[in-house]
Amino acid sequence: MQPTKTLKTEPCPVARTVDLIGDRWSLLIVRDAFDGMRRFGDFQRSLGMAKNILSDRLHKLVDAGILARRDASDGTAYQEYILTPQGEGLFAIVVALRQWGEQHLFAPGEEHSVLVDKRSGKPVPRMALLAEDGAMLMPDVTAVRKVT
Repeated sequence: MQPTKTLKTEPCPVARTVDLIGDRWSLLIVRDAFDGMRRFGDFQRSLGMAKNILSDRLHKLVDAGILARRDASDGTAYQEYILTPQGEGLFAIVVALRQWGEQHLFAPGEEHSVLVDKRSGKPVPRMALLAEDGAMLMPDVTAVRKVT
């Protein structure tokens, strides 16, 4: 079996990002970290994944600077995993995935979890990409300037 090609030299930011966090487990670990999970056992119970896979993904996320490992805040011998500022930068990606799923993967009226603003208790509004002039950006008005 051929080892997976690394995309560390790929000139496309999407390819590099997907190489790092694009697998299901890594994104769900990041989602759970945003939901306040910190300990290995909590991630394992929430995700129901094999311990060796969880250990591997946590290690990769720590090595990438997305999560940091620290001593447990309650003084026990456990370790906690916390989002770094770089990891917190993934919030918009997680919200975009959530909102796309809400729009396309649930029947009208079907119950699902809802992201709310803690300050108001109201659902977070839909994200929108805006141009410098405040107009909505759509794919047909954007282009990628490729590296030559």
